[in-house]
Amino acid sequence: MDNNKSSSPTYPYNTAPPSSTNNQPYTSTLNFGSVSTYPPPPYPQYIHYHPPLYTTQHSGHLNYHYPPESALRPHQNNIPLDYSNYPSPSHVIGPSPYIFHAYHPPQISSSSLFLQQQGSFKFGSYQSPLERQPSQGHNQSPSLQHQDSLSSVSSSAASSLSSVNSSVANSDHCKNEPSSIDDHLSNVHLYDNHTPAPALASVPNVTATYHLGPRAVVTNYNVQGTIYGHPNSSFSKSEASSVVQFESSSEPTHSRTSSGELQNNWGMQVMPFMPSKKVLLLHGNLDIWVCEARNLPNLDMFHKTIGDMFNKMGTKIDGNLGNMTSDPYVSITVAGAVIGRTYVINNNENPVWMQHFNVPVAHYAAEVQFLVKDNDMVGSQLIGTVAVPVDHIYGGGKIEGFFPILNNGKPCKAGAVLRLSIQYYPMDQLSFYHHGVGAGPEYYGVPGTYFPLRMGGSVTLYQDAHVPDGCLPNLKLDNGMQHVHGKCWHDIFDAICQARRLIYITGWSVWHKVRLVRDDDSVESSSLGELLKSKSQEGVRVLLLVWDDPTSRSILGYKTDGVMQTHDEETRRFFKHSSVQVLLCPRVAGKRHSWAKQREVGVIYTHHQKTVIVDADAGNNRRKIIAFVGGLDLCDGRYDTPEHPIFRTLQTVHSDDYHNPTYTGSTTGCPREPWHDLHCKIDGPAAYDVLTNFEERWLKASKPQGIRKSKKYDDSLLRIERMAEILGIAETSSTSSSTDPDNWHVQILRSIDSNSVKGFPKDPKEATMKNLVCGKNVLIDMSIHTAYVKAIRAAQHFIYIENQYFIGSSYNWSQYNDVGANNLIPMEIALKICEKIRAHQRFAAYIVIPMWPEGDPTGAATQRILFWQHKTMQMMYETIYKCLVEVGLEDAFSPQDYLNFFCLGNREADEGENENAGAANTPQALSRKYRRFMIYVHSKGMIVDDEYVTLGSANINQRSLEGTRDTEIAMGAYQPHHTWARKQSSPGGQIYRYRMSLWAEHLGVVDDYFTRPESLECVRRVRSMGEANWKQFASDEVTEMRGHLLKYPVEVDRRGKVKNLPGFEQFPDVGGDIIGSFLAIQENLTI
Repeated sequence: MDNNKSSSPTYPYNTAPPSSTNNQPYTSTLNFGSVSTYPPPPYPQYIHYHPPLYTTQHSGHLNYHYPPESALRPHQNNIPLDYSNYPSPSHVIGPSPYIFHAYHPPQISSSSLFLQQQGSFKFGSYQSPLERQPSQGHNQSPSLQHQDSLSSVSSSAASSLSSVNSSVANSDHCKNEPSSIDDHLSNVHLYDNHTPAPALASVPNVTATYHLGPRAVVTNYNVQGTIYGHPNSSFSKSEASSVVQFESSSEPTHSRTSSGELQNNWGMQVMPFMPSKKVLLLHGNLDIWVCEARNLPNLDMFHKTIGDMFNKMGTKIDGNLGNMTSDPYVSITVAGAVIGRTYVINNNENPVWMQHFNVPVAHYAAEVQFLVKDNDMVGSQLIGTVAVPVDHIYGGGKIEGFFPILNNGKPCKAGAVLRLSIQYYPMDQLSFYHHGVGAGPEYYGVPGTYFPLRMGGSVTLYQDAHVPDGCLPNLKLDNGMQHVHGKCWHDIFDAICQARRLIYITGWSVWHKVRLVRDDDSVESSSLGELLKSKSQEGVRVLLLVWDDPTSRSILGYKTDGVMQTHDEETRRFFKHSSVQVLLCPRVAGKRHSWAKQREVGVIYTHHQKTVIVDADAGNNRRKIIAFVGGLDLCDGRYDTPEHPIFRTLQTVHSDDYHNPTYTGSTTGCPREPWHDLHCKIDGPAAYDVLTNFEERWLKASKPQGIRKSKKYDDSLLRIERMAEILGIAETSSTSSSTDPDNWHVQILRSIDSNSVKGFPKDPKEATMKNLVCGKNVLIDMSIHTAYVKAIRAAQHFIYIENQYFIGSSYNWSQYNDVGANNLIPMEIALKICEKIRAHQRFAAYIVIPMWPEGDPTGAATQRILFWQHKTMQMMYETIYKCLVEVGLEDAFSPQDYLNFFCLGNREADEGENENAGAANTPQALSRKYRRFMIYVHSKGMIVDDEYVTLGSANINQRSLEGTRDTEIAMGAYQPHHTWARKQSSPGGQIYRYRMSLWAEHLGVVDDYFTRPESLECVRRVRSMGEANWKQFASDEVTEMRGHLLKYPVEVDRRGKVKNLPGFEQFPDVGGDIIGSFLAIQENLTI
């Protein structure tokens, strides 16, 4: 088993904290010489950038700019894109997804009380729905010098106003006399009317409770224009602009009392929002600024009490003790899921963050909550909340201003306010997602990520550790060339043998005894350990960075294997007296985290990346860097072929490599656990980003600590920029031709935080420039999740997923929706299907998962994972059914016409008398008798529309995608000559053949239906084959199986209810409830 028998239910997204003079956890920038990260700068708005030129060396910092999104008409099911309608690159664009930046446009003027701001569309007509140009500029950081006393909103939902006499801060020191509401309303002029937010046809039965927040003030709201020739449902021309104008004879003035409370001499405050329980679907992006808070209460009462005691005693102590106060930060939540979080500012009751968030949302919610908290060593305390009703932002207008911070419906302190702005951009306005994954000649990958899209090079895609010759059918590419089925471990073996300068390996597990080549007599069958020792003796720098399992020990002769059996201590001992350097790297939390958090991270989470980086021949006596990335660890139990034998190879290729953790006790005569995985080789500039990841992690892990302070690892990494024979990244890029039809564009993605790498900046402003997410006391790269969401939203035809786990979007579960599995992937897939149903277009999603998580299927952790998995499935199918009802298609189609789950299994016929069968009713005996077992799906990959592939080490669950749990690495890639947009038809490149090859492995045939996976005929064909294979697998009659793809053994009715398959409440032979059970166990272990 791998990383997951899956700290808080948090899910931070991209943030943009500029530098601040307040006390912060990030105060300086570190420079680590040759270690470069190549992060792009943020994605500035309203600027068109030309393609980047790779003209620097590997160690240099590159500035990567992205062009604006193009505004292509989304193609229908069988209608290609028309490139002739590409817009001019000079047009302006709106917010790009996931982007945050440190640029602050001109401040809002405070010279006038006439509050007028453009709505979502300034112009009457436009080409792109992202051509939004507010009068003050998009993503503008609100000025710190505007009318402090006024909360302003540009919103279609705010249709009435009330005002009362008091300051924004509810100051007790306000000197103005009260004025009547009528007096203020007499100065308010409303022009035209605007409609409230449209109600959805079907929303979940959710009861929402509101905290009172300030009533928005409506400003200018112009809503004209169409999207691709059709009226925008949220911004139709019938919704005329509305303006609220406040007339006053005097300017507001402000001052602070000696206690720091805000004084406002204007004498006017906007009333709170009226309570509302309207639940609406937020699907798009939220653009948020968390600016500052004022007059926060001091919750650090321990230090305050001690300070008061010493003051009464007249004792002079360190003045810092008297200054101890709250350490505030803000969490932003939607439907209970945290979507953003500011950094912590220590000892400050008037913190200034000026932090920007542009985050994806796919939530049914009644409000967006801003939770102001005080950070403590043992956790955090809630100071108060600002709640913004969703129906006030649903129309697309901006809400901004000061808002009172409430606790239990009352101000947490007189004058306590939070300054923020929030604006919602629905999916139909985000053209970046409308045209496929690789749309346009200037497509630049996933924006807002640490590593940019690298253009050029090649990618080899692998299925399983080894594919023997003739094992799979021959498939031809568009250019008539034969698709080559890669031999992953054989290629890794060759790459290691041919390395001359460096071999760097990362792994969750690396076992020195594993044999990479097992079917070639011409190759010496040495173990991985012996091979690496031999290369090190030749002068090659060999470095191994392996996760240190905290349950394995080797101290003074006392040895324990560890719960996960990763062989970490065994591998370390093997290389102890060699020149191979092995670092066992524990997963640790930062020093600023609470003790409980540090224990959780160290015990539960892992380093899960799997990479091999070597130098290779580049011709002309030069060398280059290539990298292997994916789901395969170099350890026992991983070697397998597409046949996935369970008994036949026990005495041959698997004689010394038996692995099956399902059974407890003796495994004599039991089937091995077949292993299916995905992997790839990257040859090109993106391989240098994989090298950068290794360098950053090695420098962090090798930092001398404790008893290791006498050891120095600083000279372990080669300075390749000083080695003339090794090509730099710019030279590697220049060797690729953009006209080569086999050319690839590749982007490296990660889930990792600043506790696991050295080189992340400590200044939040600089972190913003590298597209890092700012969490509480940590910086995060969570670009894997960003890439998944972007690819799903851009999908136009189908999605094919293979993953070891599939758990997420718990905020929309019918039960246990606060468990914290808040990644968006399941909900995004369901909403993508709903989008296509409403458009009356075909779309299909195929998801392949293991029959059960690795280990004992009756165990508490496994049952809990299956329980969460069932909740995820149920949520998706119910969402699809409600959409079918909404459009009146519930009788014509069922949810399984769009979404299906599968697993893999195999069965081998008897080849003679089975002496070990026996009659005992144990899992071992039953497995021997019925000669069947699941094929463990360890893959972590997704294919979209046959034009985009992402694969790596990350599972689809919270611990792999959050960025602060397991460390992960992946790649996203496509061939620019093989996209729907380029070919105006179904692509026929290597990604297409890779999927067809996988389906041939799983189904045992190649069918013409498979070329159109979105079609209803293909969906029903594959599902019927899966159902037939399940019946064969579950039958008491032992027969040889040709296909391995099984319909996942649950029943989904036409209303989307997921139930036990009649007669199969438990897994055959081994037991365990198929839909799981809710057993008491640490939740963060299982999500």
